[in-house]
Amino acid sequence: MVKVVEVKPKPGYKADVRFSNGDGGEADFSWLRDAVGPMVEPFADEAWFARVFLSNGVLTWPNGFDVDSIALHREMAEQGRLRAPAA
Repeated sequence: MVKVVEVKPKPGYKADVRFSNGDGGEADFSWLRDAVGPMVEPFADEAWFARVFLSNGVLTWPNGFDVDSIALHREMAEQGRLRAPAA
């Protein structure tokens, strides 16, 4: 089970993330900017996105919105956004 162990928000709805298995990379959350629904409406403001924090290895925001770490890892791998840990 992979968890996020570090997150650093960046401009443009991006974040550097590092996972418990050592993999890391830049995640793109630009889809949040235009998402519809009460839980994602605050993301219209990029400053809200930057309020991300970790809760039990999961990217979380103050309103309770979160992103599954396993799904994020898989998505980043499929997009070629992961770097394996240095040997």
